[in-house]
Parts: sequence; structure tokens; C-alpha cells
Amino acid sequence: MRGRGNLRRRRESPVAKLRALGELVYDQIERGEHPVLRIPDRSVSNIIYDERLRQYVLGNKVTLRTTRNVKHLRAFAQLIWLAYFSKLLSESHKTSTLRDVFYSAQAYRVDFEDQDESDERITELEALLGMAREEFNVYPEERSSIFGNLVIEYNVPGYEGRRLDLTSHPDGVMIGPALTTADFVETDAEMVIAIEKGGLFTRFIEEKVHERFKAILVNTAGQAPRATRYLLRRLRSELNLPVYILTDGDPWGMHIAMVIISGSANAAHLTQLNVPDASWIGVWATDILKYKLPYDKLTDADVKRLRELARDPRYSGDPWRSQIDSFLEHRRKSEQEAFAKYGLTYIVDKYLPDKLGR
Repeated sequence: MRGRGNLRRRRESPVAKLRALGELVYDQIERGEHPVLRIPDRSVSNIIYDERLRQYVLGNKVTLRTTRNVKHLRAFAQLIWLAYFSKLLSESHKTSTLRDVFYSAQAYRVDFEDQDESDERITELEALLGMAREEFNVYPEERSSIFGNLVIEYNVPGYEGRRLDLTSHPDGVMIGPALTTADFVETDAEMVIAIEKGGLFTRFIEEKVHERFKAILVNTAGQAPRATRYLLRRLRSELNLPVYILTDGDPWGMHIAMVIISGSANAAHLTQLNVPDASWIGVWATDILKYKLPYDKLTDADVKRLRELARDPRYSGDPWRSQIDSFLEHRRKSEQEAFAKYGLTYIVDKYLPDKLGR
């Protein structure tokens, strides 16, 4: 195993931004003004695909949230409380899930109709600060996992300096807050393979893909959580490892890959959550025919989704355009597991070398 220079990262502390937000509101009150917040507009009309960044970003429109308007008071108060609660989390080095935040509000007698409303205010706070919620220690419940020849060093309080080899657990290591922000110490990996489903992730571990292909394996658990997309970007940018994506052979798998590559419209107010030069290597529509895979017929919903993707500028080049055309032509879809028709190891022994040119 060769070192990668014990690369160190410094996260920008959100406390200063949260404090500045509080001071902004306080100063407006001191001047006898009704506090006003200018929140970047996240409506569809203000979401733009940036060709240079190769991801969706927000335009210049803003939404005013003013206490002069009685209809804004509830949302304004919720937003300020969330900023306060996030500052407490950051200063105490504690984390909270989205669900925890919803219930914690009740202890402060802050009223949210449901978690959807709470989640929406958290997203507004992200847009206002220009920071992902994970940076002020708020995480979703979903988790994915990672496995491979990579030694990390934790930097969260209580675990500073502790190291972990990511081959230490046969099921992979959960990608949680501490791992996402850990330093990369040493690896001999030459690539990253992001895998949509846990079954294939486990198969790759069993077949020692991490050794045979010198690969770090990441189970995205379906649509990759934001923390996982952030980690994939770090693996690419800090370790200079190419990232390959394997999904089911259907329009939904294509979109899972594209979100990793170009980000999602829902997170257009954030950067650093995509890997622009990652490669979707399968399962392609043409693979279904080439490898004579078991298949299901595309449903009406599948066809509708393909036509939507065809109108999206991100899918205008190859392999996206040609694969959309192929799906629509033969109307078939296949799962990653379909390769088991030829034996449990075929996908590792034959398909993966074909795709990676090994």
C-alpha cells in the first residue's frame, strides 16, 4: 500500500455564517425595521444547467421572507429557530437526523405541521447559507456503505487520530457523518466503483473485486444519498481516482448515475455533490441484447420516463442518447442480478473486465 500524502481537509465552519445570520436579523430589529431575509429562489424557473460546472445551479432570482407580511411570520420564525438549533449542533459537535430535528422543535414549542415542512425549512437554510445541511450536522436517515483498500483517519471529537482500514468489515463500512469527513491516509486503489444495489456490492466483496481491480467499492443503496455523492467527489478530487457507476438497466438506473455525475435539481443550491467526469458503464440497454440477459418489458411509466430524459440536456450526448434510443427500440429492461443466468461470478469474470477494458 502506498501513501497518498495523508491528505488533510478543513471544513468551513458553519458557526460564523449562522452567527452572521442572527446578527443580520438582530441589526434590523435594532434599527426599528421589520427583519427581511433574501432566500435564493429554488423554483423550476430559476434552476439552470451550467455547462461549465456540468451540474444544475440556481439563477439570480431571490424570494423575500419579510416579517412585515403576516403570512411570512410562521416560516420566518421556523427558519430562525432552525438556524439557532443548527448552531447548537455545530458548537456541541453533535449530529441530528432530519427526523430528530422535527421532534426537537416540539421541545422548543416551534410548530411544524409535519416533517415535510421541517425539511423544507432546512433546505431554505441551506440555500440561505450556501452550505449543505450536513455541514451544520443535520443528516438524513438513509445510509450507504464503502469497502476497499483505503485507510482513513477520523477527525470528529473523541475519535481524532483514530484510523480505520475500510476492508475491516466484510459487509462494508457505513457511510456516516464521521466517515464522510475523515481524512484519506493511504490507499493503493486505482478506481472507484459505485454500485446501485447491495446484493451486487456484497458479490463484489466476496469475489475480491477490490483486489482484482484495485477498486474502492461504494454501495449507493439506490439513489445515492448526498453524503455518499460528496464522498465520491472527494475520492475523485483528492485521490484522483476515476469513478465508474453500475446501475440496473432501466431509465431509473440511468438517472441514479446521472445524479452522481451532474447533481440533482433539488440540490441546485449546493455544489460539491457531483462527480462531473464519472462514467456510467452499465447496465446499458445495448448490454441486454449483447449479453442476452433475462429481461422485463418496459412499462408505460418507464417509457414516459425515457422520453423525459430525452428532453433533458444532460442526456444529449453518448452513451446516454444512444442508450435511450435503444431502450425505446427494444422495450426491454434488466437488473444487475440478471447476469446470474450465467453463474454467480460471471459479472465479475466477464462483464466487469469488458466494461473496464481489463
